[in-house]
Amino acid sequence: MLSTFFKTKPVINESSKEWIFDTFSWCMQQLDAEFFLESSELILPNNAFYPGSSTSIEEMAQTIFANTTKYTGMTKWPLTLVASDRFVQKPMPLLSFGSSLRGKSANISVNESANFSYKVESTEVVPSIDIAFHASQLNQPQDMIAYFVQVQAGILVNQHSALAANTNISSLNSFNLAAPGGKAAFAQTVDLVACFMGFGIVFANTAYQFKGGCGSCNNRNLNRQAALPELETVYALALFCVIKGLEIKQVKKELKSHLYKPFRQAHKEIIVYLQHNTNPKHTMLSENIK
Repeated sequence: MLSTFFKTKPVINESSKEWIFDTFSWCMQQLDAEFFLESSELILPNNAFYPGSSTSIEEMAQTIFANTTKYTGMTKWPLTLVASDRFVQKPMPLLSFGSSLRGKSANISVNESANFSYKVESTEVVPSIDIAFHASQLNQPQDMIAYFVQVQAGILVNQHSALAANTNISSLNSFNLAAPGGKAAFAQTVDLVACFMGFGIVFANTAYQFKGGCGSCNNRNLNRQAALPELETVYALALFCVIKGLEIKQVKKELKSHLYKPFRQAHKEIIVYLQHNTNPKHTMLSENIK
């Protein structure tokens, strides 16, 4: 009885835990494990990762966007940042990929079989993927970073789904083309992919926003629209740190204070789980622990 009373409650429930491990394994299979292992970093919302100053709002937004795109590994993708007052909704092109999805070695082009052009004010436009931003987003830079990552992760998952739908399954050197949970869990998958990309601290910090106060200290219209709950995001952050073999001291400095305790607990739970893992889908996660 006493042993049950003093037993620590898990950070998240078993079904959420299984989905996070399954989806991380899917990310390793489908979204370029080589870039993850060799290049992905734990991105901290500070001047070390987002240095420099700018002379204009647009220049500052472009700088944040460029740094974020470098960390997601999507610099070779045809992504363009556009101010919201100049943004025009247009069809998303279907892309073709070489052996890598992300990083400097990625070879990405518009799929010729699905190529199209369209006109804006009678001018033909080359297919690209535009991402809108509003100047006021700079007032909450961590939310702005999270927004850029969320959009890019969504594009990555969408393009993967489109590629899978237009590719002979036997030609892909992986299993399970669809993400765990399928379309019903698309928004949650995007948030988890963001954590897989190294933005777990940013996403945990912006998963929940206080809605009270005077209004001047927080503009809820600029807040990221989180799909993955706060504790699940913290768990995904801990999984990233365990797989990458990272010192967790850096997390304490940047993570919201009330989230550090569950992060530490999740970190310990994950290490124990991976040491005794018998699920074949999760084997690659324990194999890559440094």
